[in-house]
Amino acid sequence: MNVLSLFKKIIGWIDYLLIKFEILVLSWAIIIISIMTFGNVVVRQITGRSWGFAAEISEIAIIMATFMGISYAARKGRHISMSAFFDMAPKKVKKALSIINPLVTAIILFVLCYYAYVYTAGQTRVTSSLEIPYWVMVMFMPIGFFLGGVQFLRNMWINIVNKEVYLAQEKKDYDEQ
Repeated sequence: MNVLSLFKKIIGWIDYLLIKFEILVLSWAIIIISIMTFGNVVVRQITGRSWGFAAEISEIAIIMATFMGISYAARKGRHISMSAFFDMAPKKVKKALSIINPLVTAIILFVLCYYAYVYTAGQTRVTSSLEIPYWVMVMFMPIGFFLGGVQFLRNMWINIVNKEVYLAQEKKDYDEQ
């Protein structure tokens, strides 16, 4: 077994673990948001009092889903895009854009990751109800930006090494299908 195939195997294994982690986080975040929202409404209707912790837990789950969703959406090619110009462009222009756009997006996400990390590291307060350190609540911001940047770099790379135009690693452009 040569070094290159071992490297590919390790990267593939890390990628497999990452997608499983993303799915786990996103799934549980949505379930938690639903439980907290629905449960709080039911309890408030029955008892006349709200759960004091529901808003904080929901906020953590919304932050998790939003920022971890960046990476998952980039991986699957399901991110929001303004594609009118891209869709009408000839294949050579599409190919160039499919390399330039993910690169620019990745750079922006890495810059945002840096600022999100600085923001997260500077948090010293705690939440009011559960007294969770606020950095725990916002730590998914830099993680999501970083993983999203990595996914967009992968999207760029897949377009460099393949003749076809890809919107994501697993999703070819509509004209290529």
